[in-house]
Amino acid sequence: MSNEVSKYSDTVLLPKTDFSMRANLPQREPEILKFWQEIGLYKKMLAGREGRKAYVFHDGPPYANGELHMGHTLNKTLKDIAVKSRSMMGFYVPFVPGWDCHGLPIEQALLKQLKLDKRHISDIPAFRRKAREFARKYIDLQREGFIRHGIQAEWDNPYVTMAPEYEGTVIKAFLDLVRKDYIFKGKKTIYWCVNCETALADAEVEYADKTSPSVFVKLALENPQAGVFGPAAESGRPLSIVIWTTTPWTLPANRAAAVAAAEDYVVLHEKNRDEYYIVADKLADSFIFDCDLTCERGVKIPGHRLVGQKYRHPLFSDLLNPIIETDFVVMDTGVGVVHVAPGHGEDDFRAGLRLNLEIFCPVDGQGKFTKDA
Repeated sequence: MSNEVSKYSDTVLLPKTDFSMRANLPQREPEILKFWQEIGLYKKMLAGREGRKAYVFHDGPPYANGELHMGHTLNKTLKDIAVKSRSMMGFYVPFVPGWDCHGLPIEQALLKQLKLDKRHISDIPAFRRKAREFARKYIDLQREGFIRHGIQAEWDNPYVTMAPEYEGTVIKAFLDLVRKDYIFKGKKTIYWCVNCETALADAEVEYADKTSPSVFVKLALENPQAGVFGPAAESGRPLSIVIWTTTPWTLPANRAAAVAAAEDYVVLHEKNRDEYYIVADKLADSFIFDCDLTCERGVKIPGHRLVGQKYRHPLFSDLLNPIIETDFVVMDTGVGVVHVAPGHGEDDFRAGLRLNLEIFCPVDGQGKFTKDA
């Protein structure tokens, strides 16, 4: 029986290796990284390949605002896999890492460390110097961590957005755009944080459910024409187009009322008040119900005939605003007439630019009304 076992063992063909049965990673990893540094692995990946086809990996930089976390590890490891694999395919693969040293994330991290609110910062230049020192500290800490991860890159020559050389390159590129006449001065919509008093990028905006009050507002028409509005125009009684909005705080900035040119509108005679209101025909019944009115239907008016009519601003009686046509008026809610405030909101802003409306936003950096409102 022992002879048979011996024969069986001779038939099991296993490779002979000096590899340890245990990985011993806590000891082995530092040894491997030290070896890579001693042989200059990254430079070896580039050596003699300058004339070959390049695979340039542009590093979307992390913020220099804190310790490394799993997101950093995943990000840089995947990039390292791409760089090393392309190098093994024979490409010339320079990889210049970078750090983003501007913006709200660094300010917030520094304010949290200082246990301050931005409104408490009186010496802005001094705060900026602290922010620069703060960013420099975390560049060094993160760089050490990435090297410890085994990431191969030009760690001695990163791009840093707060470096004068980097900022100079940005200015040079901007100057080139100016010379080619691509630059103009204008206005645009931005997200704004009233707590931090700073502009926000789209990725920095977080949404939450919010319940806002909605209001119906009548806008008194100026010199209504009988040919358009029928008997209501000659009655001597108030004739108003009605808007509905869930952002009543934007009413001071109202500069137009928008209708759908292809939809029909109807004149309603409110008997108790003896006034006339104009709303979309499809939404008239819900408007009457919501406002608990007693109305009689009058003439129908195609939306395109309302365009160009004028009304008085509901808060500033000396201001005449136009009725306009836009493509964002819907017939599933409200009254089919949209209050347009070009100083608040993307759609309204674009309509304002197209029709040369005033871009009026009477709100300060803290989100409070100015005296203009």
